[in-house]
Amino acid sequence: MRFLRGLDAFRAERPWGALDVGSVDGTTVRLHWTDQPYVWHVNDGPEVFIVLSGTVDMHWRKDGVESVERLNAGDACYAEIGDEHVAHPVGEARILVVERQGSV
Repeated sequence: MRFLRGLDAFRAERPWGALDVGSVDGTTVRLHWTDQPYVWHVNDGPEVFIVLSGTVDMHWRKDGVESVERLNAGDACYAEIGDEHVAHPVGEARILVVERQGSV
């Protein structure tokens, strides 16, 4: 058994740095801290993105049209294979990401 406390205080050394919470059958569970946007990318596997603290504007493109959805603490996003997106935190944010190990 492993217990992690005080995750709302976790701060990585660099934006999008992560704390590995664990893995299940090739799927990773990682807590990310950031105060900077990620990069536009296309998922090569499904991803669950849960905002634990802070606010994140999730930008995504479908058929060349960009949209934005604001995610607050307690909100989640599910991205499928092929979804093009980028996360922009509003200030600091802590995000739990569940995805296939080695996924982009």
